Amino acid sequence: MLDKILNSKNIIHKALDASWKRNEAIAQNIVNADTPGYKRKTVSFEEDLREAMESKDFKKSSVDKIEINVTEDNTNLSMRLDGNNVVIEAEVAALAKNTIQYNALTQLAGYSKLKMVIKEGK
Repeated sequence: MLDKILNSKNIIHKALDASWKRNEAIAQNIVNADTPGYKRKTVSFEEDLREAMESKDFKKSSVDKIEINVTEDNTNLSMRLDGNNVVIEAEVAALAKNTIQYNALTQLAGYSKLKMVIKEGK
């Protein structure tokens, strides 16, 4: 039982780290929206977490091994002549979504600590 609590705590903290990095990447994208040749940054974490959790040998240490990757979006779908692929409206929407996720995760982190204290005190 304690293993499950510790594992969920690690997942929440790792997700908070990913959300924080995503916020930094989105902020960079917004700041560089008018920089010629700038390619937007993206953060991948959730898919790797899902794959790890679905594996049969998922343990506490597995969460620590999941990497939070910041990559450049090099797709050539930009309609801009300067080679920049940042769409400011999409970035602002992504920032709002990420803020909501971060706030939810911080509440979960606080709730899981409170729950653990209550259960340990019985």
